[in-house]
Amino acid sequence: LFTPTSKADEGHDMPMTMDEVKNQIGESIVNQMKEKSLAVYNLARKYALEKGIIIADTKMEFGIADGSLILIDELLTPDSSRFWDAGSYQVGKPQPSFDKQPVRDWTAGTGWNKQPPGPELTSEVVTATTKRYRDAYERLTGKKPG
Repeated sequence: LFTPTSKADEGHDMPMTMDEVKNQIGESIVNQMKEKSLAVYNLARKYALEKGIIIADTKMEFGIADGSLILIDELLTPDSSRFWDAGSYQVGKPQPSFDKQPVRDWTAGTGWNKQPPGPELTSEVVTATTKRYRDAYERLTGKKPG
């Protein structure tokens, strides 16, 4: 359920064990982080399901300011979450998604080593990804992007 990482100066975030996190920030803050993560996710999950979207997973970033836990960075966007269509969900099958999967799929096929700079996206990939983001926005808000 929780896959903690630490920010790397360059490249990808570094995986951490829960024991490493507890040693770094303390068990009390870790427990708050778990509690807040689940509260935010459960609230968003309920709302999204009412709109026909499953939040398959999401990333939350926390920090500590003046000794207090704070939620930072983007939250529950197609860049940080996997949104699936609840109406077409099939257990154990690949799911149609409203996220950046077209970018992931396309870059995986280019042989890119995931080091900057990334390859320039094709207009087809940009269009497909934009459509997914717009569709998610419309379903979740009931409004047209604009």
